[in-house]
Amino acid sequence: QVQLVESGGGLVQPGGSLRLSCAASGSIRSMNAMGWYRQAPGLQRELVAAITSGGSTNYADFAKGRFTISRDNAKNTVYLQMNSLKPEDTAVYYCNALKLEAPKLYKYWGQGTQVTVSS
Repeated sequence: QVQLVESGGGLVQPGGSLRLSCAASGSIRSMNAMGWYRQAPGLQRELVAAITSGGSTNYADFAKGRFTISRDNAKNTVYLQMNSLKPEDTAVYYCNALKLEAPKLYKYWGQGTQVTVSS
């Protein structure tokens, strides 16, 4: 069992930046992929960005050019750097980890961190 703890959320003005952190209780090297999702009120949870164990990254269209996902295996931490934030980025941001042990795929979630973009 892996526990994920997010931090770094808060209130920021439009155009500002935040860096979210996701600290894992175990080694993230064993995870096939880790990612960030978000969920705004009344909407479905959506992928923001993901990074594989090999370092490949994938971004939602709205995140491209503004957000950067990275990982520090030594610290068992994944980051999401968010720049040029917009009010529509307001949501709860969740960290996710995937581990494939064929034939099972294990998914782990953090408790979420609130990001509010408002003037």
